Amino acid sequence: MSVALADVLGRLGSILLGKDREVRLAFCCLLARGHLLIEDIPGVGKTTLAHALAKVFGLDFHRVQFTSDLLPADVLGNSIFDPASRQFVFHPGPIFAQMVLADEVNRATPKAQSALLEAMEEGQTTIDGQTYPLPTPFFVIATQNPQRHIGTYPLPESQLDRFLMRIELGFPGRLAEKEMLSGRDRRELIRDLPPMIAVEQLVGWQDEVRLVHVAESVRDYVLDLLEKSRQLDGLGTGLSPRAGLALQRCSQAWAFIAGREMVIPEDVQAVAPSVMAHRLGSSASGTEHSGLALTEQIVRAVAVR
Repeated sequence: MSVALADVLGRLGSILLGKDREVRLAFCCLLARGHLLIEDIPGVGKTTLAHALAKVFGLDFHRVQFTSDLLPADVLGNSIFDPASRQFVFHPGPIFAQMVLADEVNRATPKAQSALLEAMEEGQTTIDGQTYPLPTPFFVIATQNPQRHIGTYPLPESQLDRFLMRIELGFPGRLAEKEMLSGRDRRELIRDLPPMIAVEQLVGWQDEVRLVHVAESVRDYVLDLLEKSRQLDGLGTGLSPRAGLALQRCSQAWAFIAGREMVIPEDVQAVAPSVMAHRLGSSASGTEHSGLALTEQIVRAVAVR
């Protein structure tokens, strides 16, 4: 099992050079059955990472380019009248895929962004009073540009909270960037990338992640982090119970990738910035960097049990 996991991470790392930790976090999010938000400037590999994940796992993949004139029906689908049957026939939108890339999600209006809420939380969508289940597994990767960029709308707290993790890719190191300059185009590499595992094996890994043991002392450590977040001045409500569940699930996935059958505090600390920062940032000054600073402050202040 550990060899197969290492092979997957190695293949993804060969596409996104110099970003081993970020690739590991994205893989961790997928194993934890969560949705991933990637925020960074254009051109650093956000879309490349989403395409590579879909190809490696052989997932049905749809991409939606979010723009200011996007409508919810463009994401969910709509009912169109069929003259032959004299009935309205539902035509599914791109949300009906195992992996959906919501590219530049914060360029769409809040109305269009809200089309993702039910799908991300409940794995289903309701249109014209009819509820439709979404495929399994169902994974949303959303990319967004920094809020200082022109033409962006901030994501509301309710939507940020539905992303299990948020990561930044940043610029590659000099050696990795030199290898990209001298190697093949990333799009060509992805196009020729064969699936490595079956969807059934991915679902099996996700089931195994839930079985990774979490000791009472580790759960108490997670609760201490939540409690500390609620005590900080100017933070408002602090981290919600859903954030605590997210932190535990991601810690289990991180331990599973490492080949361990139990979670240790270092697993919690490894995933804490990606799980906590975007939730803390939305509660405080509204910036993700403030959320990262608050996360670091909380982790430093809480002793490991």
